[in-house]
Amino acid sequence: MMAEIRDANLGYLMLAQQMIRSDKATAIFRLGISSEIADLIAGLNNAQILKLSGTSMMLARFRFDDGAILGMLTNYNKDRALSQSHAAILMASQRVEEIA
Repeated sequence: MMAEIRDANLGYLMLAQQMIRSDKATAIFRLGISSEIADLIAGLNNAQILKLSGTSMMLARFRFDDGAILGMLTNYNKDRALSQSHAAILMASQRVEEIA
């Protein structure tokens, strides 16, 4: 299981870094992170990414703890685009996660 966590962390960090370098404002919104954390991730070198990905805990987490948001994201009816937009609005109103 540790290898899978490492692989997930590595993929997340590489994707996050690419997103931040491409469009920081959009990445902050989509990742649900602060500007400071985005700057830290963008500045990581390959060795730092490998070391951080090897931690024993998942670095990415679900941004919602609300069943309503999960329902909107998994609802496959004719108004799927509207459901996803509504979920994005609700998630955008949530506080940015901070690493203490």
